[in-house]
Amino acid sequence: MGLDQIDRVSSARSSVRNLRTGWVALATFMALLALSALLVAVFSRSTRIADELAREDERVLVTRYLDQLGSSIVAAQKVQLTWDDAMRNAVLSDNVTWANHFLGDFVWNNLETDAMFLVKPDGTLVHGWAQGRPTGDAGYQEVRWHVEDLIARAKSNVPLGGRIAGMKKLADVDWPVAASGQPLNRWAATAVLRRGRPAFLTVVAIVPDNDYGLLKREPNYVATVRYLDGSILKKMGGDLVLRDISFRPDEVTVGSANSVPLTTAFGDHIGWIAWTAKEPGPKIVQRTTPVLATFILFFLGVVAGGAVIVRRMRMTANELKASEAQAQHNALHDAMTGLPNRVYYMQRLRTLLTEFIEGEAEGNLFVAYIDIDGFKLVNDTMGHHVGDELVRQVAHRLREALPRDAFLARFGGDEFVLLHASSDGARAADRLGSKIMQLMRRPFIISGNTLEVSVSCGISWGPEQSEDPGELLRRADIALYRAKQRGRGRYRRFTPDMDASVKLRREMEMELRLAITRGELSVAYQPVVETGSGAVQGFEALLRWNHPERGEIRPDLFVPIAEQGGLMIALGTWVLRHVFTECRAWPNCDISVNLSPLQIMAGDFLPMLAGLLEETGMDPQRLVFEVTEGVMLDRSAHVIGVLRELNRMGIRVALDDFGIGYSSLSYLRSFQFDRIKIDRSFVSNIERDRDAHSILCAITALGKTLRMKVVAEGVETEVQRLLVQAAGCELVQGYLFWAAMPAEQARALLAERDTAAGMRRAS
Repeated sequence: MGLDQIDRVSSARSSVRNLRTGWVALATFMALLALSALLVAVFSRSTRIADELAREDERVLVTRYLDQLGSSIVAAQKVQLTWDDAMRNAVLSDNVTWANHFLGDFVWNNLETDAMFLVKPDGTLVHGWAQGRPTGDAGYQEVRWHVEDLIARAKSNVPLGGRIAGMKKLADVDWPVAASGQPLNRWAATAVLRRGRPAFLTVVAIVPDNDYGLLKREPNYVATVRYLDGSILKKMGGDLVLRDISFRPDEVTVGSANSVPLTTAFGDHIGWIAWTAKEPGPKIVQRTTPVLATFILFFLGVVAGGAVIVRRMRMTANELKASEAQAQHNALHDAMTGLPNRVYYMQRLRTLLTEFIEGEAEGNLFVAYIDIDGFKLVNDTMGHHVGDELVRQVAHRLREALPRDAFLARFGGDEFVLLHASSDGARAADRLGSKIMQLMRRPFIISGNTLEVSVSCGISWGPEQSEDPGELLRRADIALYRAKQRGRGRYRRFTPDMDASVKLRREMEMELRLAITRGELSVAYQPVVETGSGAVQGFEALLRWNHPERGEIRPDLFVPIAEQGGLMIALGTWVLRHVFTECRAWPNCDISVNLSPLQIMAGDFLPMLAGLLEETGMDPQRLVFEVTEGVMLDRSAHVIGVLRELNRMGIRVALDDFGIGYSSLSYLRSFQFDRIKIDRSFVSNIERDRDAHSILCAITALGKTLRMKVVAEGVETEVQRLLVQAAGCELVQGYLFWAAMPAEQARALLAERDTAAGMRRAS
């Protein structure tokens, strides 16, 4: 529970004790006939004090809520602004398309900001958006001096995301960093009056999340405006149980109105937040006046009045207790599913784990981290209302079918975490994981749609694996990640090697970043030869990484790491520049280069490629770019447009690894490829597998029909060469001819080819 929530609960309990004491004292005074007159005066004053105490409590609650609102808005924006891509596209360069989508549109759709500005450290506007749409200035000049002042204040504010371990000296400023070296977000927030409406203005710095070297100077800031009316005030009223809450330019002091001033961080007064106060005083006076009048006349009236007062006191106390219980429930539960939230879950995890550690309970406490597979696709294709209903139905199914002693919580989005106690270790984890998988086998019916949905699950348990609650949750998350890697729709138990593999992957990712700059990467070239004559027709460029300590690392190991770590664009650009520079002066031959889907999807791929061709002087008509069938899964206009633009530039495109992935004739209809490369799996067993030979013949015939050359990879024996030649393949690659070789050897091979060709022409 947060500190503000604890304070609300404490205040409610204090109010109950104060009311009980005041009413008992009042009943005592009323029992004394000799002090009747004094009692009336005391009673009248007590009701006024009760009213003022209730008003003061409400003002404290509203003030604390407003204080927390700014930091909560900033925290929600931090995820999008702590990102290498944000540094590259919104700080180091001005990528308008990227900024419109990933800043303007994304923040509006997810955080409902009314206005948003990308500004330089001096407060100069770069871009503006209103409700997610670019609108130029978007009224920035109205708040510019606020933004400039907030940027100055941000330098002395507590950064988001961790403690300051030190300061990194940039070109123009010292910047706070965490113990890991990661730069921390600087931020500031204030209430402002914009166009006559109250609003929260926040300023957050953009910082990298992986490539810390991107931060060389003070970065740009993102300023957002969120109006403090409408849905925010309605939510505030609901959270604090206040009626008729609204913004007023002037203080309202009449009747039952209550209010708090709304000021900026700079001390300027901009208005008041007002609401209808809860006043117990008038109700008390109204209900007890007849009793008091009777008491003055009759002593028995005194006794009866005391009984009524006690009864009213108990009713008020019960109401306050109910309000306290509701506030505490809201603080510890998810509003959409009614499940416990992260705060409640961690409290329960610590308590139960302590019981197991101290021997009060036997066995182990299991933590199961559950995530819905493909949830983003459901939201994107069917709408968020379907996604929300799916979350509710998954929560209901888990809660109804799992053991009664299991404790299920929702962490947000599509993430659920389960606590379950059992006497076994790994076997109990298997039973729990299998049970969760079985629950998702039945489809979900939502808005007339039948959804086949699976979940992935990672399981850890303590105290056998760890006695630390946070570590148990981390290990379950690692196991969930491994389940996702293995194909989803399955569970995984945490094992120590998972932690080691995650650590190894992170190490290799950092080493690969260094390898790109240190020159540890190289390119080898495997000849592509004509099937009949064996003459070298071209080469395929193959990336190699010779690690100084780990030795030769296979591309199928480090390329996926590059794709997942955001390095593929930089790595692909390095390969293209290296190959173009090295091969531009080679004698007449084709050069094939593999492209990653991430390169094709990058918005600046074509301008970058054109720049490299101009920079290196490489003839584009000698290039063949090889793409996998996975690229064609996204049949968007962007992908087809990029491929067609490559053709227009003179670059040919080949469909690589044909036959093993998502093979479809529709891919070949969508785009006219220059050649098809048959995967080596169809060649390696062609001597003994008649089906493989038949498939090879069918693919070759298809390629010829569509006017595409057919290349067979992995030819290692003379028999295989004869069979692929008989099938109609025009080009082959494989160890029967040559393995991949350094550039010097490839140039020498071309020289031998040209010399032999010259001698044949002379004779």
